[in-house]
Amino acid sequence: MPERIVRPSRKSRRQRRAAERGGAAPQEPARTGDPEAGRAPRIRRRRRLRRWLKRLLVALLFLFGALAGLVWYAYETTAIPAPNPSNLQQSNVYYWSDGTVMATHGSVNRVNITLDQVPLPVQRDFLAAENADFYHDSGVDPTGIVRSLVNMVQGRQLQSGSTITQQFVKNSFLSQRPTIGRKLQELLIATKIGDVYSKQQILTGYLNTSYFGRDAYGLDAAARAYYGVDTRTLTVSQGAFLAATVNEPSLYQNIDSDARARVKAVARWHYVLDRMVKDGWMTAAERARYPDSAFPTPHPWVRAALTGQTGYLYQLATDYAQQHAGITDQQLAHGGYHIYTTFDRTLTEELATAVTKEMASAADPKDRKNLSLQAGAASVDPTTGRILAVYGGPGWDKGAYNDIADSAGLQAGSTFQPVVLAAALAHGAVRRPGTAASAVSPDSVFNGNSDIEIYGANGFPLRKPGKNAGPLLEQNDRYASWGDISLRSAMQHSVITPYVQLGENVGYPAVKSTAEALGALSGSLSSDSADFYAGSSTISPVRLASMYGTFADQGLHINPYSVTRITYDGLPVGGLTPPTPVQAIPPAISGLVNSILAEAATKDGTGRRTAPLQRFKAGKTGTDDPYHPDWFVGYTRQLATAITMFATDTIHPGLSPVGADVGSDFPTEAWTAFTAQALQGKPDLPFTVAATPTPEPTTPRP
Repeated sequence: MPERIVRPSRKSRRQRRAAERGGAAPQEPARTGDPEAGRAPRIRRRRRLRRWLKRLLVALLFLFGALAGLVWYAYETTAIPAPNPSNLQQSNVYYWSDGTVMATHGSVNRVNITLDQVPLPVQRDFLAAENADFYHDSGVDPTGIVRSLVNMVQGRQLQSGSTITQQFVKNSFLSQRPTIGRKLQELLIATKIGDVYSKQQILTGYLNTSYFGRDAYGLDAAARAYYGVDTRTLTVSQGAFLAATVNEPSLYQNIDSDARARVKAVARWHYVLDRMVKDGWMTAAERARYPDSAFPTPHPWVRAALTGQTGYLYQLATDYAQQHAGITDQQLAHGGYHIYTTFDRTLTEELATAVTKEMASAADPKDRKNLSLQAGAASVDPTTGRILAVYGGPGWDKGAYNDIADSAGLQAGSTFQPVVLAAALAHGAVRRPGTAASAVSPDSVFNGNSDIEIYGANGFPLRKPGKNAGPLLEQNDRYASWGDISLRSAMQHSVITPYVQLGENVGYPAVKSTAEALGALSGSLSSDSADFYAGSSTISPVRLASMYGTFADQGLHINPYSVTRITYDGLPVGGLTPPTPVQAIPPAISGLVNSILAEAATKDGTGRRTAPLQRFKAGKTGTDDPYHPDWFVGYTRQLATAITMFATDTIHPGLSPVGADVGSDFPTEAWTAFTAQALQGKPDLPFTVAATPTPEPTTPRP
């Protein structure tokens, strides 16, 4: 058997190394079984461990103290910043005359509200969904914070883990970037915010700054986007859904088109209502009223707010607000204005229906392939000046941004004849050169033939502009000649030549001042020429309706207006007062014009297609050559409306009428249909007419 190798013991090796160094070898304790023999090394090891533990404890205490100091320092040096500027931006809200919302518009779809505008059950919806202990907590949720940090460490999405206070801080003062730095800043501010803001202010800020989807920031914008109502009228069920949308707005906003969104929304809605019961804000019996079938399905998402006529109404009201209340573009861009308009929702819809129906009748694809039909209309209250309805075109959403109702680019044509007549009745006319102005009556006779010479104040015939041009020959529509005709009959049949000659006899200053007194804007009136009396001035439908409304209201003119009041942050904005009525022409003269225009709207006049409207009415058709638009401007005591229709030619430049009867067909029929509908159930009021002789001229002809 091989010899067993005996390795030297550890003690022997130690002794040998000691001997080699020349020192005495340490003595090995004897293996005698004495329990005290191995205690010394163990005692030394325990002492070393205690010293290490003491150092670790000191280090931990130091680290904790340092962290506490850092937290204290961060807390003391953290200031509550100013709110994000974007959170101060709001929509401007425009209201119909009945107080309902017509449109919201602005760079941010937000309308800030106060907490008293939110029904208490709806407030509790949000508390149940997000933070039931809101009124009792310190502003932070430690459990939620730990959960958020764990998710972050594990690489998952950084969740909010937030109270309502933290969400308010994030929305109002910080960015939305999910970083640790932002989260720590959020926690510090949330713990201090209670020193500056009350719980009610924090909840209000949270409701105003949260994003709800559908481009809606804040609860009021969300209520309108999802249910078409303002915050005050939200139900507890609707509030539960809106509270749910804050959780996943990008999903829930598509609930009308995404089945998955609806399933999740209904589940979350149930969760909120169940929490309402758990938190003691709803009884089990009340909760039982809301099964799946009672889910408050939101309206479909309509992204374009300024559709149809709303864009034109918005622009009219905005222009008026800026001109009369001094609101700048920058202020409007900031938002927060509540603008209450004169526009009647029902009348606006009825006017659009009447106009588009006649446009469809006028369209003839076979003969008019190259023509594009257009129309504009406006309706005002003669007794107040309120603009009640407009039709400006097919709508901004159709790419038609030019408001024809307020456009000053269309010639008035023979709708200007009543202005010339009113001026003649008020100022008289010079019938012979060198004589004073003499009285004119509706029965005064003029030459009604076509292609006649028009004579100026000096007694000489007018000449065409240009060197060596011949005499100016005025024409009637279709070149018709009527012979000697009274002004009454010429108005009834829309004969042009008598009124052009009458205008020359009255004089440009008198006719121009009369037009302005009746409501025409000075800049829309053309210069002194024979064409001026034939209707070359470009007067908008809004202004023509207002001018004819002056005849209806016994010669009192009230400037048309579109805004009744404006508020900002609940306070009224100054500068808005209703226009003051001004006596434009004497009542006797307006009475005479009423009687003549009433005859023009009979079966023998060009306005004969108003016959289905069995009411006291008056009006005038208009156009003065084949390249100008068709008109009908008509009125009753309660309503004055101007409607124009024309076609733009894609081959030949310019406008052309849409009918064959100088405005007596499509515009007149649209006016009749609209007025009949608008005045249904309202009294039939007679005009104040004058059967007395025409008064003497008030001033001599200049």
